[in-house]
Amino acid sequence: MEEIKIRNVAIIAHVDHGKTSLVNELLKQGGVFRDNQQVEDRVMDSNALERERGITILSKNAACMHNGVKINVVDTPGHADFGGEVERVLKMVDGVILVVDAFEGTMPQTRFVLQKALELNHRVIVVINKIDRKDARISEVIDEVLELFMDLDASEEQLNSPFVFASARNGIASLDQNVIGTDMKPLLDTIVSYIPAPKATTDAKFKMLVSSCEQNDYLGKLAVGKVEQGTIKPNDQIMIVNFHDENKKSLFKIANIFEFQGLKRVPTPMAKPGDIVCIAGSEEVTIGDTLTDKEDYSAIPFVKISEPSVEMAFSVNNSPFAGREGKFCTSRHLRDRLMKEAVKDLSLKVYETDSADTFRVLGRGEMHISILIENMRRDGYEFQVSMPRVIYKEIDGVMCEPIDRLTIDVPEESVGAIMGTIGSRKGDLLSMSNKGNRIRLEFLIPSRGLFGYKNQFLTDTKGEGVMSSIYEKYEPFKGNIERRNVGTLVAYENGEAVQYGLFNSQERGRLLITPGTPVYGGMIVGINPKNEDIVVNVCKKKQLTNMRSSSSDEALRLEPVREMSLEECLEFLNEDELLEVTPTSLRLRKIILDHTQRGRADFKKKNS
Repeated sequence: MEEIKIRNVAIIAHVDHGKTSLVNELLKQGGVFRDNQQVEDRVMDSNALERERGITILSKNAACMHNGVKINVVDTPGHADFGGEVERVLKMVDGVILVVDAFEGTMPQTRFVLQKALELNHRVIVVINKIDRKDARISEVIDEVLELFMDLDASEEQLNSPFVFASARNGIASLDQNVIGTDMKPLLDTIVSYIPAPKATTDAKFKMLVSSCEQNDYLGKLAVGKVEQGTIKPNDQIMIVNFHDENKKSLFKIANIFEFQGLKRVPTPMAKPGDIVCIAGSEEVTIGDTLTDKEDYSAIPFVKISEPSVEMAFSVNNSPFAGREGKFCTSRHLRDRLMKEAVKDLSLKVYETDSADTFRVLGRGEMHISILIENMRRDGYEFQVSMPRVIYKEIDGVMCEPIDRLTIDVPEESVGAIMGTIGSRKGDLLSMSNKGNRIRLEFLIPSRGLFGYKNQFLTDTKGEGVMSSIYEKYEPFKGNIERRNVGTLVAYENGEAVQYGLFNSQERGRLLITPGTPVYGGMIVGINPKNEDIVVNVCKKKQLTNMRSSSSDEALRLEPVREMSLEECLEFLNEDELLEVTPTSLRLRKIILDHTQRGRADFKKKNS
C-alpha cells in the first residue's frame, strides 16, 4: 500500500512560548498566503477574546503543503485551564511539536501536554523557540527537556527526538543551535521525515472519531476529526455511536464534507484515511462519538478528559437592577446556554440544583469559567455568580482537596516576600534554582490557596514576577486559608452616587464607583483596608443653605477609583457575596441586601 502523503501534527506548549506565532510562519512559508498578502499576527487566534487577551482558548485546524506532502496543523491552547482542548485533539494527530521558550525552559503546562503526548506514543519534535532572546539559555533548556522526558518515562525512541532551534517571530529555524537559520524549511523537512504518515486502510469500513465540534450558521453542527479507516462521500448514510453507551446510536446522511486548505474549509468529494475533515449533516453528534459505517457498530475508544477542580454557582439575576441591561435574563435562557456549552467543552460540567434558578458549573480553573462568563455577557446574558470554590473528594475516608504545582520566576529580592505569602497559603517548597539573574521556585499548594493571589503576587514582585500553575493531585485537607484580609464598603440605599456622599465615604477605604453611578442597598461600592464591612451612604447630598459658596463643591476632591476586571472581581468575592454580570456592568453585591437581615445572619454565624 502506498504511503499516504499527509502528516497530522499538533503544536503543544506552555502559555506564551510561541505556538501560534510558529503556526503563522509555517502557514506563510507553506504557501498558504500570496506573496503580497497582508497577514496579521497570530492569524489562528480568530476569536475576539483570544485577540484581546493574547492567548489561545480554542484549538484550531489549518493545513499547508511541503514537498508534495499535506501537513495538517492543530494549534492548541497553552493555558492549563484549557487542557481539555489539548487532551482531545491529541487523538486526531500522529505526532506533536513541543515548543519550549529558550529562556523560561520547561514549565508546568509543558510537563502536562508532553505527558499526554507520550501516553499516546506520539513522536515528538522539540522546538526551542525565541533563540534570539538576549537571555536565551539554549544548552540548559535542552538538558531540562531531556530531564523532563526521563521523568515522564519516555521510550528510547522518544528520548532521541529531534531538536529544532527557531525564532518564530523572525520566521527562521535551524537544526544546529550554533547556526542561525534563514527560513522554516528545516522544521518543515523534519515534520515530513520524522512524523509518521497516518496508519490507515481504504479497504476497511469507514470510521472516524469526533475530536471537536463547530457550529456553522448555514450548515449547523460540524463534526471535526481524523478519518481512521475507509472512505466516505457526501450523501452516504453513516452511524453515530457513543463509546460510553453503544446502545446510543443513530443514522444520518452526510450533507457536506470539508477538508482544510490553509485556514479555509474547502468542500471535498471524498474523505480518505488520514484526512482531517469536517462533516455536516447531524445536530446530534457530540465530541467523543464515533462516526462509522452503518454495518459496523464498534466505537473508537475516547481519551478520558481530566476532571474539573473548581466550581461556581450561576443564578438568575435578582438584584434591584435585574433585567435592565441584558437581553437573556431568565432561568430557561441561562440553562440552555450552559448546557450547550457543556456539550462543546468536555472539561466543563453543568448540574441543576434544588433551585430552578441556580446551576452548578464545574471547570478546570478560575480562568476557564471566567472565559465562559465573558463570552456569555458579550452575547447579551445577564446573571450572577458566586465565589469560586474547589471541589473536595473523599478518598479512603479522608477529605481531600486539589493541589497545584506552582512555578514562580522572580527577581532575587522578591524571594522573601513570596516565601512568606505562599507559606501562609499552605504551600510547600519543592525546589529553588537560578535562571540567569532570576530565581525559579516550585511549590505544591492547595488550589484554593491561589484564589485571589495574583494581585498580591504582582505587588510582592513589583510587577516583574511570572507565575503559572497546573493541577497535580488530590491530598488531605491542609487547613483553613484566609481568602482575603480586607473588608468592603456597602451602599446604604438605592439611588445615584453623588460627589458629596463619595467624598465622605472615601475616608473609610478605596472607592470602586464614580459620581453618577446607579447603586442599590447592599451593593459593594468600595474596599475597606480593615477586615470588616462598613455601610456608607454614597447617595447623601449636601444640605443647601443661603450661605453656600459657588465653589464649595469644587473643593471636594475624589481620589481615583479602583477599576476591577472580571478576574479581579472573581478573586475578590467572599462567601457572602455575589458578582452581578450584565453586558455592560460588573457589580459586586452582598447575597443578603437588607442591612438588618445581614447583621442578624452575621451574628448567628459568629455565635453558632
